[in-house]
Parts: sequence; C-alpha cells; structure tokens
Amino acid sequence: RPKRTLYSKKYGVDLIRYTHAANTVVYSCNKIDDTIRYLSLHDNKYIRYFPGHTKRVVALSMSPVDDTFISGSLDKTIRLWDLRSPNCQGLMHLQGKPVCSFDPEGLIFAAGVNSEMVKLYDLRSFDKGPFATFKMQYDRTCEWTGLKFSNDGKLILISTNGGFIRLIDAFKGAILHTFGGYNNSKAVTLEASFTPDSQFIMIGSEDGKIHVWNGESGMKVAVLDGKHTGPITCLQFNPKFMTFASACSNMAFWLPTIDD
Repeated sequence: RPKRTLYSKKYGVDLIRYTHAANTVVYSCNKIDDTIRYLSLHDNKYIRYFPGHTKRVVALSMSPVDDTFISGSLDKTIRLWDLRSPNCQGLMHLQGKPVCSFDPEGLIFAAGVNSEMVKLYDLRSFDKGPFATFKMQYDRTCEWTGLKFSNDGKLILISTNGGFIRLIDAFKGAILHTFGGYNNSKAVTLEASFTPDSQFIMIGSEDGKIHVWNGESGMKVAVLDGKHTGPITCLQFNPKFMTFASACSNMAFWLPTIDD
C-alpha cells in the first residue's frame, strides 16, 4: 500500500536516489530545466537546488559513504556535488553521453564515455584525470545506458539499450562475460543489477521476463516471469534481504521460495 504520494508536476521526475539523511532524496527533472533537486520527503520541501546541467541528466549516483554525489548529462559533462553546497564541486567535459557510478567504498568513481571507454577517477584527485582507462570494442548497434559496481568492488556491469550487457573486471578492464539472449528490439533502457553477494546478474526484458546469470561461470541460471505487461525498465535488489523489485508500468515484488 502506498504510504504517501508527493507530486513534482511542475518540474517532472526522472532519476531518484536516496541520500544518507533520513527521508531525503535527490532527483533529476524532465521538465522546465535540468537542475537537480534535494527534497525532504518528510514535509515535501526542497532543501537545496543544484543547477548547472544544460541537458537531461541520465546518470545519478550517491556516494555510499558521505554527502557527495555525481551526475552525468546529455550535455556531455559529469558533475561532482556536495549536498551541503549548491555549487558544483567538480566538472568534467567528455566526448559523448556519460554513465557514471561510485564504487562501494566511495573512493573512486567510474565513468562510461561514448559507449566505448570506462575511465576510473580517484575522488580526491579527479581533476588530474582518470588513473585508469579501459577501451572496449565500439558497438554501432547500441549505446551504454548504465554502469554499476558489484558490492565487493571487483566487477563492473555495463548495461546497454541493445540485446546484451557486459561484465568487466574492475581492476584490469577485461571483459569477463557478455550476457545476451533476452528481448530488446526497441532499444529500451533496461536496468541490470547485481545481487548483493555479487554472484548473480539480472536484467528485465521487453517481454516482461527477468533473466539471471551466474557471474562467474557466465551461465544463465533462471528466467523469471513476473507477468509484466511491458518492458522492465527498473530492477533492483534489496541490499539487506532476499527480495527484489521489478517494474514496468506496474511493479512486482519477489520473494525466495524454497522447494520441498
């Protein structure tokens, strides 16, 4: 049952991320401007605005350890922010559309650039440029839509709007596996996720099914049918419990079953 509904009719809502303070979120907007907003859910009031991006924000990642967050935009920039200040703390100009994410310890962040390179930055000295760059084979048929670290920090998952996702070694940049065999003919942005133990990778498909692979062997271990009516664009595992949620225009909650 929904507890409350908060509206952002004027600015629209796109990406939402919880911060570490209770009942607060940062979110990007899809109307009027591309300012990121810091909202108190408790009283539905804005705490701060983060202006700077001039096109749609396509990546938003909160540091796992402190009040910093990063955003990537179609204006070909990545910005580093601190919740306590409206001014951008750092700015990087890139060649193409970025995807970006913090590592689980909050010490580095990875930026996927132009759908062909992963650059790793040290947060304390990111203005010196990346300390590692991994170049991949460019694939003309699709572009990168997301980048996530596994909880143990050893793997990076790159999702695309094509029919495959890639698992790479976070230290060496080698491609460990390419997972495919799910439907995505309309170039939809489908969210891929690790399970919290970093062992399995899952993604939804446009026909409403969820595909699960073993990250080590690369084998597909399950296809789950959640009776979704459209493409599964959101898929996230609970960080503490054995449950996850998947969503198209409707939402499904998943619980483990122990077969007799």
